[in-house]
Order: sequence, then structure tokens, then C-alpha cells
Amino acid sequence: MPFKFNASRRGRFAKAKYRVTNWAEYNEALRLRGDVSVWFDEDADSGWCAMRSGKRGGQQRYSDLAIEMCLTLRVVFGLPLRQTQGFVRSLLQLMELDLPVPDYSTLCRRAQTLLIVSDIRTAGGPITLIVDSTGLRVHSGRDRMREKHGLPKARRTWRKLHIGFDPESGEFVASRLTTEHAGDPGALPALLAEVAGPVHRFIADGAYDGTPTAATIRQAFGEDVELIIPPPKNAVPGECAARNAHVEMIAKGGRMAWQKATGYGQRSRGEAQIGRYKQVIGSELRSRKMEPQTTETRIAVKTLNRMTRFGRATYERVA
Repeated sequence: MPFKFNASRRGRFAKAKYRVTNWAEYNEALRLRGDVSVWFDEDADSGWCAMRSGKRGGQQRYSDLAIEMCLTLRVVFGLPLRQTQGFVRSLLQLMELDLPVPDYSTLCRRAQTLLIVSDIRTAGGPITLIVDSTGLRVHSGRDRMREKHGLPKARRTWRKLHIGFDPESGEFVASRLTTEHAGDPGALPALLAEVAGPVHRFIADGAYDGTPTAATIRQAFGEDVELIIPPPKNAVPGECAARNAHVEMIAKGGRMAWQKATGYGQRSRGEAQIGRYKQVIGSELRSRKMEPQTTETRIAVKTLNRMTRFGRATYERVA
């Protein structure tokens, strides 16, 4: 990336300055993020209770909509499950709705099998897909016990969140949570399967370089998709003509010229979205098991997309 290339002499360059041109609309969008009425639909009373399945045995009391709405409030406001139950109960009382409230154990149990329906909205045509991944910590809850009673230090585990980002709409178009043992190329087929629309350009870092990865991408989006993946320093020409062109371009003009010519700098917008996820949602997973953790990240991604639709800041460079 450019900031790494010029790291040794960064102090000699003047930092670019930008100005937000739609402060009024953007301020209102930021206010809407904390508006409870936005996250709790008044028409939810009609679909709050689950329909009878027609099968023998116990029936579910709450619909998937009710569980997802409660878990969304938990993600937006950073609440534990018990406080989420109390928060939803107070909202129903203020709205004068006589509806039952899922208890915290029901929310925890239903989160393991909850199906989150994505509401991704793209521009309609082929998009530029930026793929990246990051690590999320798993909350253990035993740090104080280890410090106070001298318990053996447990090995900290973490999860890996893979995201697909559309820079035109500013939304996540795919997300996938895996264990820390899964590599980026290994999680790519399942991630690409979630992308609904066509893709004409694929941008990713050097971890996705390789013939099998290129074949996976072309199988998902067609042979005409443009792959912008930086080859390593010791790369040699191979069977892929597009990759050979990148290797030759870097050998002739340098890596910085290649980045400018191919538009690889847009990948920084994917990294910015990962920073946004950790700033708004957090860098730690609240759930303990893999299934509810997957539900938690899917709800978080869906929440960030909804925040984006409230309004985005537009910038212009002033210096």
C-alpha cells in the first residue's frame, strides 16, 4: 500500500485535507443511529408471535423477526442478553403493546439456529468487489479469576471475519465467519457464493494470489472478471495471462505505478470498513459458541448496511 511504501519519508509529505460537503444530512444520519424507533418497527406486533408449525410437540412462541429485532438492539446498543430483555420490555410498555418478551435464555438458544435474511442493495449493474478479513476476539470471562486465584492461563482463541465490500454503494455484500485456522483462500468459495449480483472487478491483497484462487473467482463471476491481486516480489510468469501482465507491469514501472494504473488503492476502503466495524460494533464477540457468533456477525453486518443507508458523508479535497 502507498502508506507503507513511503513510510520512511512520510514526514516530508503534506497530509491531504478533506472537507465534508453534506454536514446537515450526515449529522441527521448519525442521529438516526441512536433512534430506537428506527430499529424497532411499530408494525412488528403483527409478526411478533410465531405461527404454529402444524406438527406435534411444543411450538415456538416467538417468530424469527422478534428474535432478530431483539438481537439487533443488542448489537446496536451493546447490551448483554439480560439487559436486552429489559430494554425490549420497556419499549413495549412505552408503545403500549401487549406482547411477550423473549427471555435471555430464549435469545441465546434461538441465536444458534436463526436464519438472517440479508437485504443487500447494489447499484444493479456489475460491481467492484473488495475482499478482506480481520480477527475478532472471543470473550472468555475468566481474566479476573485467573488473576485473583492463579488459575492456569488458557489459550486465547479468536475468529476470522471475511467480508466482501462494494465501494460504490458503501455496503457489505457478503460476510463469513470462520475459525482462526481457516485461510483466506479456503474461505473464499463460501464468501463468493453470498454475492448476489455480477462482479466485473475483484480486488484483494496478496494472500489471495494463486492459480486455484483465480480459478475460483472466475468460476463464480465468469472469465471476464478483472483480478487485481498484487503478486509477490519474487513472482515469475505462469499460466495466468492476467497475472503475467501484472508481473511485467511491476517489473517495468514499479509497484506504485502498478497500483495507480490498476486502481488497487481502492482496497484501502475495504480496510476502512473493517475499522468501522470494530469502532461501531466492537472487536470482540459476545457469544461463546460458533453458531451464535455467526448470527451475531451477520446481524452486525446487516446493521452497518442499514446505517449506511441513513446517509453517507461526501468529501472534497481542499489541500
